[in-house]
Amino acid sequence: MDELEIYNKMREIVDAPNSPSSLDEDNDRARMIAEHRTWLRSIRHERPSTSTRFRIGVYIRYFNQTKYNDYLSFHKKQFADTIALCPKWTLIDFYVDEGSNTPNMESSPAWCHLIQDCFEGKIDLIITQKVSSVSRKPREIALLSRLLAAQNHPIGIYFISEDIFTLASYYQVDLRDVEFLPSTDSCSRFESSVEERMLPDD
Repeated sequence: MDELEIYNKMREIVDAPNSPSSLDEDNDRARMIAEHRTWLRSIRHERPSTSTRFRIGVYIRYFNQTKYNDYLSFHKKQFADTIALCPKWTLIDFYVDEGSNTPNMESSPAWCHLIQDCFEGKIDLIITQKVSSVSRKPREIALLSRLLAAQNHPIGIYFISEDIFTLASYYQVDLRDVEFLPSTDSCSRFESSVEERMLPDD
């Protein structure tokens, strides 16, 4: 199974009715993410490589919107089966917080446990549904993403719904950017640097 099929299967998992809706997402934030997706489609997009060894922690913000009491078990199995298709990926554990509202990181015990495991060297890739599963504060996510990326062995987060991988090269252009998504200037600098690398040497 090729890499694109793996990511299509992940998207099918998060599109199922098992997690909180995004009704409480800020309209400006949703617009920014939509614009960012458009930009990602215009460049060579980066996701976690299925040929790279990753120890994975799957973070789930769970709010059962189905009639099945055991849907969480089924949801976990979907993730486990998909990750198992990548021989170099190892699923370390699931980290599950319950609730339908966009959280604060500090009030999410499973998320805090996951981050502790990252800093203790147990996890090097977090996979989760979407940005709003983690925090309602973009700067909080930006700071944490950069702290994780700055470790001796960098740790990434992959947000499935937004198709965002925090270790992608285009997020490293301006590490001083306090917003989670690169500014227009940062994106332009990335595109310029790519063009310069593609020019033939004199």
